[in-house]
Amino acid sequence: MWRLALTISITKKLVGISAAAGLIVALAGCGSAPDSSTSGSAAAGGAVDGFKPCLVSDAGGWNDKSFNESAKIGMDKAVAELGVKALEFESKTDTDYAPNMQQSIAEGCTFVVAVGFKLAAATVEAAKANPNLSFAIIDDIADTDRDGKTDAPNIKPLVFNTAEAAYLGGYAAAAWSAQAGVNKVGTFGGMQIPSVAVFMDGYEQGVKKYNQDKSANVQLFGWDSASQKGSFTGGFDANDTAKQTAQGVLDQGVDVILPVGGPIYQSAAAAIADSGKNTMMIGVDSDLAVADPSVAGVTLVSIMKAIDVAVYDSTMSAAKGTFDATPYVGTLKNEGVKLSSFHDFASKLPAGLTDELKKLQDEIVAGTITVESKNSPAGS
Repeated sequence: MWRLALTISITKKLVGISAAAGLIVALAGCGSAPDSSTSGSAAAGGAVDGFKPCLVSDAGGWNDKSFNESAKIGMDKAVAELGVKALEFESKTDTDYAPNMQQSIAEGCTFVVAVGFKLAAATVEAAKANPNLSFAIIDDIADTDRDGKTDAPNIKPLVFNTAEAAYLGGYAAAAWSAQAGVNKVGTFGGMQIPSVAVFMDGYEQGVKKYNQDKSANVQLFGWDSASQKGSFTGGFDANDTAKQTAQGVLDQGVDVILPVGGPIYQSAAAAIADSGKNTMMIGVDSDLAVADPSVAGVTLVSIMKAIDVAVYDSTMSAAKGTFDATPYVGTLKNEGVKLSSFHDFASKLPAGLTDELKKLQDEIVAGTITVESKNSPAGS
């Protein structure tokens, strides 16, 4: 038996679990350094005078069971401890990003967290216009001019090398499918952007590792890393397009599918229900079986990013006058990405799988195995 730690939410302490509970890891905090733009005398709860944090969602909204909700959990935890009030701006459509960012500045926000790459342009514009304020952005480095650097010195990217955890997820998916004698797994994404494709790259490599170790022939449908081509919905809405895209992958006969893109998991679940087959799903970002119990019965495991902890840590640093714009990159080594518990499916896993996953994780952390993805964030 072996132990790893799981952070389901930042309000819980890391706990030890057995192999039967599945593979789980948790996020370490971000580094920080003094920054004069947020210095000042301390207020109640440890925040500097005048500290006012804000959060701007993407169009998925706060109840997406994914990165928006996770970011909100992190912000809510921080402000509860600090004894301050946060302003939260929920975007309904893509056209809301710039107005919501501008409104956050107009209402006196001193630290603004933008949730998702779609807010990059609005974040960069606001940061350049307000150099004395602090910003953070999730899943993007805010490089709108594509020179490989964050466009403003007061923006902290919160990014995640999810390929490492997805490698473990791909290995587990292949093992599950091979045990059933199906030997076919699949994936599809929302928009084809690095923070989506990085999951798919790692997933594919995990499947290949399983085939290599077991002399198996599990096929992957929906993504090819070499060509960077695959199945995408073109957005992150749980709509008919997403359901049809999921159905196209399911029609290949897969019995495990990885939908990468927030709410599109709902469309995958609906397609699975319509198929009447025993197809399993893998969640992303949050522990989907916990975040949305309605799909727990078809969620084998989740490939997680501790967005809540990253938002919490960056908010606390900004509140205490120690904001540091150095990018945070979540990895298996610093526990910024992780595989969730297998929950009720733990007892149904192939014999020895959890030990194999533990060994693979140790080798990735040690550098013995390198999970390479052109979509991984710089600094991984």
